[in-house]
Amino acid sequence: MTISALGINHKTAPVDLRERVAFSTEQLDTALQAIRQLQGVDEAVIVSTCNRTEIYCQGKVSGDLLLGWLAGFHGLAPDALQQHHYVYQDRQAISHLMSVASGLDSLVLGEPQILGQVKQAYQLAKRQTAVGGILERLFQQTFRVAKTVRNETEVGQNAVSVAYAAVSLAKHIFAKLNQSRVLLIGAGDTSELVAQHLQQQGVADITVANRTLQRAAELAQKIGGKAHSLAELGELLPQADIVVSSTASTLPIVGKGSIESALKKRRHRPMLLIDLAVPRDIEEQVNELDDAYLYTVDDLQNIISENIKNREQAARQAQVIIQQQSEEFGDWLKSLNSVGLIRDYRGQTQQIAQQQLQKAQQLLAQGKPAEDVLQLLAHRLTQQLTHQPTQLIKAAGEHNDQNSLALLQQLLTRENGGVNENNNEE
Repeated sequence: MTISALGINHKTAPVDLRERVAFSTEQLDTALQAIRQLQGVDEAVIVSTCNRTEIYCQGKVSGDLLLGWLAGFHGLAPDALQQHHYVYQDRQAISHLMSVASGLDSLVLGEPQILGQVKQAYQLAKRQTAVGGILERLFQQTFRVAKTVRNETEVGQNAVSVAYAAVSLAKHIFAKLNQSRVLLIGAGDTSELVAQHLQQQGVADITVANRTLQRAAELAQKIGGKAHSLAELGELLPQADIVVSSTASTLPIVGKGSIESALKKRRHRPMLLIDLAVPRDIEEQVNELDDAYLYTVDDLQNIISENIKNREQAARQAQVIIQQQSEEFGDWLKSLNSVGLIRDYRGQTQQIAQQQLQKAQQLLAQGKPAEDVLQLLAHRLTQQLTHQPTQLIKAAGEHNDQNSLALLQQLLTRENGGVNENNNEE
């Protein structure tokens, strides 16, 4: 019984290759049905995000077979993936899944979105009946591990992206961030990320000002905000509690004078200004004004660098949790291999006992003395139950198999111990 993980991620492959092996939502249904047709695959879950495509399987299946299937499904030659994939089995596969779900294998260490994506992959596979008893238990334990990592370490507590750091800074300064009015200057990717993080914090009053009004309107529509042109900054600045600027301008577009004028109109209620642009969008002299608090991308980078160190330390703590839990699951998985052996052995001995009991009952029915029948029953049971162990001992002795002899000796010693303890059963 084996658990396998085959994957391609941001560490092993460029983005264009990751895009070619990613599964769309529509493809996943077909893919789960197809992969279960592979010889040796009993259960399967496919995790597919922008940064990784990973296949988790239970059963006896080789990494080469999985790689060939993944390449073939997407119309690629296996050689195209050969240098960019990884394969883990059993405890390594278990530990990897737990690390992924806990955010320890992400592009941004500790990011929380991956746990939701792993849960979605598991739920989809379950709806397709591709999840059985083994992967069911593995993924449920993985979700518990990820929760423990979140609760007992600080791996996801510190901002490590500029956009998130900007919002975290605003949250520390404004106790009721959701009641603040925010002005975004610029409508590019960074501004959109900032807007998303603000919305997650409950901020509803967001205005977007951009050189191109159409682009401002597109972003404003996504976030339910208002769109304006840069020409309106003079009117917009006094209304803003928080200003986040990120444009491609080569010259500052917000000067000391405009902020000084805005503060007067605000009756000197404080303003937080965060300049994420390089070169700067906001004149450095704004810092000279009372009630104006200006932070640049360099200030945020210092915060981020410190937070990365904190996350890395937390990640080491998380790895201890994951190692312990993966070993625990691995031990449970190993125990399943003995369950069938125990069941078969007990069934065999019960069958032997039943056969000999029937023969003894027949002899008693024929009028044979009970004492003779009991002695014969004991002799036959002894002969049949010791035949196979005796043959194993002889074979181990002939081949000087010390390991087998030691195991058999341990077994016989325990059995003798059981006889000496008033024949108590376990």
